Amino acid sequence: MKQRKILVTGGAGFIGSNFVHTILEENQDVTVTVVDKLTYAGNLKNLDKWKGDPRFEFIKLDITDKSEVFSKLQNIEVNEIAHFAAESHVDRSILGPEEFVKTNLMGSFYMLELARKLYSQNGLRVFLHVSTDEVFGSLGEDGAFTEKTPYAPNSPYSASKAGSDHLVRAYFHTYGLPVITTNCSNNYGPFHFPEKLIPLMILNCLQGKPLPVYGTGENIRDWLFVKDHCLAIDLVMRDGKFGETYNIGTRNEKNNLDIVHKICELMDEKNPKGAPHKKLIQFVKDRPGHDFRYAIDPSKIENELGWKPKYKFEEAIEQTVDWFLENRSWWEEILSGEYNKYYESQYKELKS
Repeated sequence: MKQRKILVTGGAGFIGSNFVHTILEENQDVTVTVVDKLTYAGNLKNLDKWKGDPRFEFIKLDITDKSEVFSKLQNIEVNEIAHFAAESHVDRSILGPEEFVKTNLMGSFYMLELARKLYSQNGLRVFLHVSTDEVFGSLGEDGAFTEKTPYAPNSPYSASKAGSDHLVRAYFHTYGLPVITTNCSNNYGPFHFPEKLIPLMILNCLQGKPLPVYGTGENIRDWLFVKDHCLAIDLVMRDGKFGETYNIGTRNEKNNLDIVHKICELMDEKNPKGAPHKKLIQFVKDRPGHDFRYAIDPSKIENELGWKPKYKFEEAIEQTVDWFLENRSWWEEILSGEYNKYYESQYKELKS
C-alpha cells in the first residue's frame, strides 16, 4: 500500500482526536490532516502532542460551509478520508435539532461531494463514515443490532445520523465512491467531553456535585473503549469492503446505574476525601424518547476482518478515571466556559 495520507474531519473532538493519536502512534509512514470547526466539543489541546510533527496538519474549517470546504480542500493531497465530524449529543439535539441536521446531513453531503471530486482527480482510496448504533432505535431485553437491522431512529440526533448513513450508501451505489460505514456503541475514554455520562460522573465526583441519573438508571448501553474503536476503524479503512457497513462493539452491556456505581467505587479508592460517592446520586426526570437498550453484534467485523478488542472494561474504565484525574487543567478550562451554562440549564432540578 502506498503512503497513507488521511484527512480526518472532526479530528479535534473526542473520538476523532483519539483516532489521530492511534494513527500517528501506530504508523510512521502516514500523514494526517485534521479539519475541525472547533465548536464547544472540539479542542485543539486534544492534539497538542502532534504540534510540530511534520506528519500532522490542522485546518480550521466548517464542513457545513460548501465554499469553504472546496476552497480549502479540493486541492489537498489525501488518499483516505475518515469522517468523524458530527453533532452527537442526544440531549442537545432535543433542545436544538437544526444544528444536527446541518452538520450531520449537509456537512456529510459536502464531504461526500468533495470525496467524489478527489476520487476523480487522484483516486481517493476510501471514505470511512463513522456512525452510531442509535440509528437502529431501541431494543427490548433480548437481541442485538446487526448490519441488517432496519433503521428506526428515535431522536433528532439519530435521525440526522441515519440520513447521513443513507447518503453514504447512495454515493457508493450511484457514483461508485469507495465508501464504508461503521456503526459503534457508546464510547468512553480520554478527551471525552463532560456532557456525556461517564466523564460527567467522574467530574461531578471530583467536585462533590450531584450525580444525575435519568429515570431509574436501568437503560442499557454496550460500552466501547475509544482506543478499541479507533483500532477497529483503522482496520476497516485498510481491509474493509467498499459499500459495506461494520458494527463495532464489545458485547459489554451495562445499565447506566451500574456504570455510575463503578465510577463511584473507583473514585472512593482514588479520591477518598469525597467517599462514599454513591451518596451523590440523584435520579432525575427521564429524557424524552429515551431508548431502553442498545447492543451491538460485532460478529461481522470479527469474522471477516479478524478484529477483537484489546481492552477489558475493568481496565479501560480505570484508565479513563485516571486520565481525568491526571488532566485537571484540560477539563477545568472546559467547565469554566459555555458548558457550565448548558449544565445548569439541563440539570436545574438537581438539589445541591
